[in-house]
Parts: sequence; C-alpha cells; structure tokens
Amino acid sequence: MKVIATNIGKPTRFVWKGKTEETGIFKYPVSHPIFLGHEDVDGDTVTDRKHHGGEYKACYLFSSEHYGYWKERFPDLPWSWGMFGENITLERMDESNLLSGSVYELGSAVVQVTIPREPCYKLGIRFGDQKIIDEFIHHGHPGTYLKVIRPGQVGMGDRFSLLEKAENSLSIADLYSLLYAKEKDQEMLRRALECPFLPDRTKVKLGRYQKKGA
Repeated sequence: MKVIATNIGKPTRFVWKGKTEETGIFKYPVSHPIFLGHEDVDGDTVTDRKHHGGEYKACYLFSSEHYGYWKERFPDLPWSWGMFGENITLERMDESNLLSGSVYELGSAVVQVTIPREPCYKLGIRFGDQKIIDEFIHHGHPGTYLKVIRPGQVGMGDRFSLLEKAENSLSIADLYSLLYAKEKDQEMLRRALECPFLPDRTKVKLGRYQKKGA
C-alpha cells in the first residue's frame, strides 16, 4: 500500500446550532512529508482532544479507493485529497485486512492500527450535508486511526508495510460493524472487550451491550 497524499488542516470556524466552533477536518494536501508524533501530526489542527488526537488516534488513514464513490454522491464539491479529514490518503487500503494491533512501517515511522473512525457532525460540515453521516456509516469503509510507536516522517510514495500481524484480534471492518450493529454479536463483542489493543473508552462503550452470562 502506497501513500497517495499527506494532508494537514488549519483551524476553520463554523456555526453549529447557534454556537461558533472550530475544527481541523478541513485538511488539504501538502507537498512536503509530515511528521507523525505520539499524540498527533506535527503542524496539524486538533481542536477536540476528547475525540481526536492522543495515543490511540495520533493519525488517521483513509483509502483513495473510495473517493470515486463519494464524488458520484457529492459531485458539486471542490474535491481534493484530505476530504474526509485524513492525515494520510493511502492506496488500496482495505479495512477487512487491517487488524487492530497490527504493526506497520509507514515512512520512517512505526505505527499500530487501533480503531475505526466514527463520523460526527463535523464531517457533515465539511460536506455541507449532515446526511453524509448515515451514508458514511452504511458504506462501511471508515478508514483507521493509528497509534505511533516510533515517530517519523511520511511522504508521498512511502509504503505502508506490515511488520507484525496482531494475534487474536478483530479487523477494523469487524469493529466498525460491531459499533453500529443494532443487535451486537455477543461472541464478537466478547473478543472486542478482551482485545488488548482497543482503548478503554471504546471498551466501555461496547461493554454496555454485553448480555449477562454471554
């Protein structure tokens, strides 16, 4: 898998429900490599530290393969890489093949796959249409967040190469499906709650759906 684009966002203000807010979701390609740190991408904007950035969400990847689908759905938007708020647009990334906990080399950085992206209203702000939230969930290709094990630079053309495959884990696609399933598969839920690579926040959210004795 190859890096198609590296994207950085500057603070952008918008009005939501009568209140002025700020977001970093308006990311655009840059011509230079970006530096992945332990908590975030150097020079990028993270305005909501509760839901973005930090150990388990230091960097966000999205696949270039899905841009065609969304361009057909929203043809009038000014399209560029970074449209989904991703720091790195990656070629041929498949969430069903990404296991939470697997370790990859990315440029000079070493990273670990963590959890899928759960869209919020700010994606709707970027697209100018809140309907994209449900459509994004239904489409089933959320991209993935990364934990940065070894900080380093990533540039266009760099490879996303597997170093260590996680054992007894779930794929990003399965986790995403589990998060939004109305009826949670109890065996998959058990595996997710026992997975050592998921943040406590995600486990607490999923743990509410565990049935007694399951």
